[in-house]
Amino acid sequence: MEKRIIKKYPNRRLYDTATSCYITLEDVKQLVLENVEITVEDAKTHADITRSVLLQIILDEESGVAPMFTYDVLTQIIRFYGHAMQGLMGNYLEKNLQLFSQMQQRLQDQSKSIIGQGDNPLAGNANLWGDFMKFQAPAMQNMMTSYLEQSTNMFVDMQQQLQDRTKTIWTGFGFPSGGSDKK
Repeated sequence: MEKRIIKKYPNRRLYDTATSCYITLEDVKQLVLENVEITVEDAKTHADITRSVLLQIILDEESGVAPMFTYDVLTQIIRFYGHAMQGLMGNYLEKNLQLFSQMQQRLQDQSKSIIGQGDNPLAGNANLWGDFMKFQAPAMQNMMTSYLEQSTNMFVDMQQQLQDRTKTIWTGFGFPSGGSDKK
């Protein structure tokens, strides 16, 4: 499926080329929530400004009642910009979000198998719903443990890749690769 093109005009208005109408930032957020692939381009220069618009949505959400990122998380992210680990950190965050999304999908699939396929999970047997809620805490614990283990393994792999790259670079300059106990 082709990406949906949104054009941003100098007056800050967003125009959805698929529906031929102006939309709001909230509408763009809804498209993202519905897993619609979008590209936002500057109407005048045709530059891709998708990331800027997505960051604006995050900024609006973070300014709301229930922000996702703490002060510490935000400052740590900022500190990675310009750092040698910037690329690895971006990859690490992306992979962790993918793992977390997979975990969330598994939980939703489990709840559907217990409750049923209806839109209203409470439409099923009330006792079943109560049993599901009792089951949810240990299931979440198991899923989070699995997620944290995968995350830790991914971090260890990234560390190893960085060490291997460093050894390759140093060896390329004629320096010893390390690990030698010669004095």
